[in-house]
Amino acid sequence: MDYDSFRTPDDAIVRDGADFEAYRRPGDLIDSEHPRIVAYARRIAGPGGGPDRDRALRLYYAVRDDLRYDPYNTPMKREAYRASATLAAGHGYCVNKAGVMAAVCRAVGIPARVGYADVRNHMTTQRLAELMGSDVFFYHGYTDVWLDGRWVKATPAFNRELTERFGLMPLDWDAAGDSIYHPFDLSGRRHMEYLAYRGVFADIPFDEIRGAFRHYYPRMTRAQEEMPLGGDFGAEGAAEAGKT
Repeated sequence: MDYDSFRTPDDAIVRDGADFEAYRRPGDLIDSEHPRIVAYARRIAGPGGGPDRDRALRLYYAVRDDLRYDPYNTPMKREAYRASATLAAGHGYCVNKAGVMAAVCRAVGIPARVGYADVRNHMTTQRLAELMGSDVFFYHGYTDVWLDGRWVKATPAFNRELTERFGLMPLDWDAAGDSIYHPFDLSGRRHMEYLAYRGVFADIPFDEIRGAFRHYYPRMTRAQEEMPLGGDFGAEGAAEAGKT
């Protein structure tokens, strides 16, 4: 498959043909009806009837900081990408954390979908760069949340503790503008550079992502399919920055 052909400058191409109602319903991997997701979402969002914006903000910060960012320890297996499994694990990376954000939003009645972009990470760790064989993160995941009649991007990937270790600004969100990675860190060094988009989906397109990762990151994907990898991304970043 020619995965490069899926790249586009447009951030809103509906790749799976989903209609709007699909962004309210549970999916196979965005399993918003799962009791674990429902209980978590209701506890965080608070009583029903409040403004969607306020509830979405509470959910964003919970998903961002309750789930540790971990690019190593999600097996490349469909069941590991279910939102309920990620929530139970307590860690994930951008793809499955974005799925959790979409699931908890849907669980409290806020439409949400997932989208993907290619980004160049100027500050990844040496070990991760060697595993990937690249500094480009293909299919970086984010969440589109439907608020005030329009789609707003939310990226709950890096937890606050991780950003402190790396010397990055925490990725805050006001539920009015897009929350996307900062181009620079706190010292003015290049951080994230958006290169292209890959479309939006009602559910995580696991088969496409697995195929793309096998194509772009063969060494890392083989390890993920065999799991466990192990490792502490935050500790690596702090060590390389001379902070330990």
